Amino acid sequence: MSEPEGACEPEADQRLFFLLQRAAHRLRTVADRRCVAAAGVTTAQLGALFAVRDRPGGTQRELARTLGLRESAVTALVARLTAAGFVVRRAHPREHRAVTLELTDEGRAALRAAQPEIDRFNGELRALLGDQGFAGTSAALHLLAHWDPP
Repeated sequence: MSEPEGACEPEADQRLFFLLQRAAHRLRTVADRRCVAAAGVTTAQLGALFAVRDRPGGTQRELARTLGLRESAVTALVARLTAAGFVVRRAHPREHRAVTLELTDEGRAALRAAQPEIDRFNGELRALLGDQGFAGTSAALHLLAHWDPP
């Protein structure tokens, strides 16, 4: 049976926050599974490894700020990365209570192993959204990630 003339498709869900949460969960679940299979690390761990690679010698406090996480969460994350041999902690040269973070050879190898999967995943998202949709979504998410509400 066909739809009556004048019937419209249901309106797209406009609950942006809800959709962002669902999309983030779905993307994280798929990406985590793939990155663990490819490199033995989750996307959260990869984010930390990329941040340490980009700012060698940074502190855990700086890493927390970069990742947008609480320091306690970064302490646990760094402990897991250190136990896995991906990161080393060193005494900070000027702050007696702080440590600096450096990638190990194993950490660099994990990043190299994950990169093809990251590229493949982004390629799939670009194919799903189209070039314009991918660029627009990236720009919108960048704005939301840096939004400072009143």
